Amino acid sequence: MHWEYWPFQLVYIPIYFQWGYYALKAKSLFFFNSCNPSMRNGGFFMDSKKQIYDLIPPQYYPTTRFIRCQTPMAQIEEELKQSGIQFPLIAKPDIGLRGSAVKKINTLAELEHYASKANFNFIIQNVIPYPNEVGIFYVRYPHEIKGRVTGIVAKEFLAVKGDGKATICQLIHANPRYALQYKALYKEYGSYLETVLPKGEILNLVPYGNHARGAKFLDFSYLIDDELTATIDAVCKQINGFYFGRLDVMYSRWELLKKGEEFAIVELNGAASEPTHIYDPSHSIFFAWKELARHIKYMFEISMQNNRHGHAFLSYYKGMRQYRLHKLHTKKIVNF
Repeated sequence: MHWEYWPFQLVYIPIYFQWGYYALKAKSLFFFNSCNPSMRNGGFFMDSKKQIYDLIPPQYYPTTRFIRCQTPMAQIEEELKQSGIQFPLIAKPDIGLRGSAVKKINTLAELEHYASKANFNFIIQNVIPYPNEVGIFYVRYPHEIKGRVTGIVAKEFLAVKGDGKATICQLIHANPRYALQYKALYKEYGSYLETVLPKGEILNLVPYGNHARGAKFLDFSYLIDDELTATIDAVCKQINGFYFGRLDVMYSRWELLKKGEEFAIVELNGAASEPTHIYDPSHSIFFAWKELARHIKYMFEISMQNNRHGHAFLSYYKGMRQYRLHKLHTKKIVNF
């Protein structure tokens, strides 16, 4: 019954009215595309992860290669050799949706199976070696020299700890949050879930911090300070045309992240970014609405400023065409 689990269409009902008001002011339903001019559709939908990675200085993200749908396996193996990407690796759709079809790939056979099933372009990349993940929301108006961090979400991965008696399946069902993911976990792990996990051993079943895949989100916005803001601002200003969005970051220790050391960007999300600290179970739906409204306001105002500097809004025809493409693509990856 907690709102955290409600369909997002329900959670966003008040925001639709705010969006409609802004659309009338902008005279465009698709004003968001000028929010981040360097990203396709501002990073709202149909945005390529590979194209976004290409905007980021390479020292800030793991080695990544783009694989076109139906690429022969021999060519994929050659990409692995040339890039130096090692197993285990991460494979995910180039145009993604809330963690759908993101897989940790341990062997060449698993990669071949993934490639044979994928009816979409995808990317492969090295696993980031750091143990912790946060989402950091960044906002900078085009006229401003310095941006700001407006929210931080910490992520607890879907992991179980063995007691030497219970099976992985039993450990999953002992946690109500994890139990909701059982169907997806069984599809991925099958009979392995009947294994008894040794006492004290921790098994990370979903090695990426995605809320839709069972991760627990915690509001760490109280950790925002001048040092962190300066570090994130310095990184984001190196990303051409990026003003609004969330950086999902993995890091070793918080003190080092604040100094800009021992971290990597998992993904950079644009106009479709949520201030995901709202999903902390301690927050009410009213807090979520307040934060969503605040961030939509940022996006609208940034879009309007960029529009005045020559970045046109999407026409209704082009916007609806992109939306239809988005719906078709969603069906592909959700049914993967």
